[in-house]
Amino acid sequence: MPNTKITALVLAAGKGTRMHSAKAKVLQTLLNEPMLYYVYAALKPIMQENILTVVGHDAQGVEAAFPDRADRFITQDNQLGTGHALQVSWDAVKKTGATHCLVINGDTPLVTVEALDRLTNVVGCCDIAFMTITPRDTGAFGRVVRDTERRIIAIVEAKDYDLNAHGSVTGEVNAGVYLLKVDTIGPLISRLENTNNSGEYYITDLVKLAVSEGLTVDGVQCGDDISLMGINSPRELITAENTLRRQIVDDHLDSGVLIHNPDTVILGPKVTVEPGAEIFGHCEIYGTSTVKAGARLGSYNYILDSTFKDGCDVRQFNHIEGATVGEGCWVGPYARLRPGAIMKKDARIGNFVEMKKATLGEGAKANHLTYLGDTEVGAKANIGAGTITCNYDGKNKFTTTIGEGAFIGSNTALVAPVTIGKDALVGAGSTITKDVPEGQGAVARGRQVNIKRRLKKS
Repeated sequence: MPNTKITALVLAAGKGTRMHSAKAKVLQTLLNEPMLYYVYAALKPIMQENILTVVGHDAQGVEAAFPDRADRFITQDNQLGTGHALQVSWDAVKKTGATHCLVINGDTPLVTVEALDRLTNVVGCCDIAFMTITPRDTGAFGRVVRDTERRIIAIVEAKDYDLNAHGSVTGEVNAGVYLLKVDTIGPLISRLENTNNSGEYYITDLVKLAVSEGLTVDGVQCGDDISLMGINSPRELITAENTLRRQIVDDHLDSGVLIHNPDTVILGPKVTVEPGAEIFGHCEIYGTSTVKAGARLGSYNYILDSTFKDGCDVRQFNHIEGATVGEGCWVGPYARLRPGAIMKKDARIGNFVEMKKATLGEGAKANHLTYLGDTEVGAKANIGAGTITCNYDGKNKFTTTIGEGAFIGSNTALVAPVTIGKDALVGAGSTITKDVPEGQGAVARGRQVNIKRRLKKS
């Protein structure tokens, strides 16, 4: 349930050196979406729009990726650690009027609403709460230190852990998700120091400060929940991506989608597939694509931000982006639908046909070797093999209109702007530069001349 008493603060300023990339770590993608998208998706059911984000490295890139959050970014010019990120953003947190601040790293794409709910449910019970995990490999996670009575007294970063000073390692580590009470923890934030082996300001030091002030600290134990683990390397990124892929495919299978060879199917988190749709393996579907019940998508298709209506049959080896495939349509194999391509009911395109910002009317067909760009094709028109619409003059794009029932012969060039009327016929091999009236025929090609061939005598 939404909780307006809590402001979320997402830490997304880091470079992520081990990712070996110039862009911000939180913009690395899983299933074609930046990892920060998944953190927002987990927070939104609880926080609604009460989410702030600290940006630093590649701040412009992060802000451009999420333009709807333009007024909710806080810039950390110098990335001096998580504690420093909290210091530069605390005034903005207080301005929200929230009683608590949930702090989370932006590199935790597997985090779930359910996991965050476990933490937010302790609101009012303590001054600081944070999530702990016990992974097989504690790696670089901060170690949770408890006293003899099992009370938390500190979090010590791995680089600074001293067995003599802090005791034996228990395997319990900090997951990096915190719930801070604004009025009691706020005064401690300015007291954070960077006297450690990394020379950074750590949020984790708030725990020791809180204990020293007699404030209450609680650890929400989450076992070995991998959903809370951050991404620090390409290998970890791909491991997380594979986990997400399996979860999404399994959810669609359970809902009634027929997925053949599911280990090779990739469905993005925004993709909608209705029960009764059929998808074959080695198929990638991303973005805001929608697949209606009764649609059939064959193998080896790459699909982005496209819609497939009931009864359409998309055969193998197609590239489809920003397109709409209507009821009963056939596509491919080896077709390319670019942004703005619209196929109306029962339209057909075949092998090596490309459409861009073009509409193929109801029952119309272009079965092979055709380019339709900036084109309106009427119902039941037939586009012959080798037809191209010449829509670009080097500076501007122009429209071609082909009327209902028109027949365009093979190997025809239609030089836009041009209109082919209803039921008109264009002879094969023509280059059409003028409008063809309704019901008329047009041939525009040089007259054939047969020349007697002179054969050399051997």
